[in-house]
Amino acid sequence: MPTRLAVAVPTDLLAERLFQVLTDWSRHPEWMLLTTARVVEGDGRGVGSELAAFTGVGRLGFLDTMVITRWEPPTAVAVRHTGLLVRGTGVFRIAGGRLIWAEELSLPLGTLVRPVARAFMRWSLRRLVRLATGRESTAPHGA
Repeated sequence: MPTRLAVAVPTDLLAERLFQVLTDWSRHPEWMLLTTARVVEGDGRGVGSELAAFTGVGRLGFLDTMVITRWEPPTAVAVRHTGLLVRGTGVFRIAGGRLIWAEELSLPLGTLVRPVARAFMRWSLRRLVRLATGRESTAPHGA
């Protein structure tokens, strides 16, 4: 049974700016907790492009492979998760002064991980909004 997750955070940013930072896949470590992402096929800017995101510390973690299934700048990007561990769909939408992240996933331990996953998603979205406004520093402390 799929696990449905959805979180939203308020934002007063222009959708274009938020979408630009959101879909700059190489910047994911700046806002998504313990996650790096890269384009592995295509240009990462349209339907059919493939992405790979690693979540973890060092070599301990998992690879989440995805295919972009919807590309509607500056308001939506959706993916189909195609990995061994994470399968399903996900979408980021910018609408009505909110940034929304929704997932429908087949996950190990499905509903048991839901509260942690939602907290992770909300924390990441808040950090993304701060980064897009220029209020999130990516420099190491003391730099």
